[in-house]
Amino acid sequence: MLRYVTTNAGKVREAREYLDGVEQLNYDYTEIQAAELGPIAARGAREAYRQAGEPVLVDDAGLFVEGFDGFPGPYSSYVEGTLGVDVVQRLVAGEIDAPRRASFQCVLAYCDGDDFAATPDPVDREDRSAAAAAGAVDDADDDAADDGTLPVKLFRGSVRGRIVEPRGEGGFGYDPIFEHDGSTFAELAADEKNAVSHRGRALAKFAEWFQTRPV
Repeated sequence: MLRYVTTNAGKVREAREYLDGVEQLNYDYTEIQAAELGPIAARGAREAYRQAGEPVLVDDAGLFVEGFDGFPGPYSSYVEGTLGVDVVQRLVAGEIDAPRRASFQCVLAYCDGDDFAATPDPVDREDRSAAAAAGAVDDADDDAADDGTLPVKLFRGSVRGRIVEPRGEGGFGYDPIFEHDGSTFAELAADEKNAVSHRGRALAKFAEWFQTRPV
């Protein structure tokens, strides 16, 4: 069984479009502060695997606005919760000329306690340096101190678009202000969004690789 670690049931439904036997694990892992998505997802996957004792998949995603050097990026969830999506849209509209390009990016982190040597994609073992730089890891904490010994495999997906005034009633988060190919993500049906979304693209890469894993 593969556990998708999230409190968002919509993410699990999306994952089931690509994978069989996915179950939700509602576990609130420690989300470190880092300048990139990879270390955040990797650290979460290590912690969740230690908690669950079985294969886990953790994702971290964000909205990257080109005119703001990628901000809010890894801080997207915090910015959404404190400022709100509408404020972000108005800030972009007030500070950046059209077409106000942006991208949604997602990193999936997989951990099952095994080594991934001899696989073609990068295997992350070095996220502790980013965590330590952010002051998120206390070496006195045994669980946190040896997390870097667990290999985590990363899969990335992204979709380009632009920031627009809110449209649509579906989706969640920044979906109403992110337009791709003429429609905001909030205007798309779930299957239409999954077909082009950053998470869907990362899931497709993971599913292709996961099918090759020995049972």
